[in-house]
Amino acid sequence: QECLVESGGGLVQPGGSLRLSCKSSRLNLEFYAISWFRQAPGKEREGVSCISMTNEPTYYLESVKNGFTVSRDNAGSTVCLQMNSLYPEDPAVYYCATDLLYDCSGSPEYWGPGIQVTVSS
Repeated sequence: QECLVESGGGLVQPGGSLRLSCKSSRLNLEFYAISWFRQAPGKEREGVSCISMTNEPTYYLESVKNGFTVSRDNAGSTVCLQMNSLYPEDPAVYYCATDLLYDCSGSPEYWGPGIQVTVSS
C-alpha cells in the first residue's frame, strides 16, 4: 500500500488545465515537504515542483514555472499542483513524493503510484 495517492489526472486539450492532488492515509502531510515529479515515455524522471513544510519556499522546474502552481490546503492534508497552459511537452505520469523532511533538500523515499496526464486535441 502506497503512502501517497495522486488524483486529478486525465486528458486535456493543449492550453488546458488540470489540478492534481496528493493525499495520504498514513502520513500527515502538513509536517513534510512534498515534491511532484513526472516521467514521460522514454525519458528520465524529472522534478517538477516542491513545497516545503512551511509552504515557502516553493520550487519549480524552469519550463513549468509560469504555468504550474503548487499549494497545500489549510489543513495541510492535501498538496495540489495546478497545471495551466498544458502543452505537448507536459504529458507524463505525475508522482507526488516525500522524504519526510521539512524542506525540499532531500531525495524522496515515499512515492505515490503516479497518475497519467495526457495532452491531446
